[in-house]
Amino acid sequence: MIDITNVKALFELFSGESANSEWLPVITMAVYEVRNMLLPDADDTDTRLEFLAASVANYRAQEIKLSSGRREYEYIGRMDGGGARTSLAGAETLMREYVQLCRGLIKADTFVFETIPAKEG
Repeated sequence: MIDITNVKALFELFSGESANSEWLPVITMAVYEVRNMLLPDADDTDTRLEFLAASVANYRAQEIKLSSGRREYEYIGRMDGGGARTSLAGAETLMREYVQLCRGLIKADTFVFETIPAKEG
């Protein structure tokens, strides 16, 4: 099984947020999402799945922060209006890399973030 303790530690590393706070339901849902994507013969103790679940939780957290209007502070203390969008883009990139890393373990085509819109024209 995916070790939620490891997922929480990775989530803290990726997001800078406490895993034992308001984000615990987001982390739990991300673990559930990843479990539901597993191929029937996949090893659910593979460490890569913990990284994937943490990256999904981080992506969701960044979405929530962006949609709630929270703003990020740069390290020098001034407000950065584009920081939340940059964080979301970075979280998406990280998550996609872990989806790619886990391709042999998951049904990636059912993953919401892997849907590519049809080309027009």
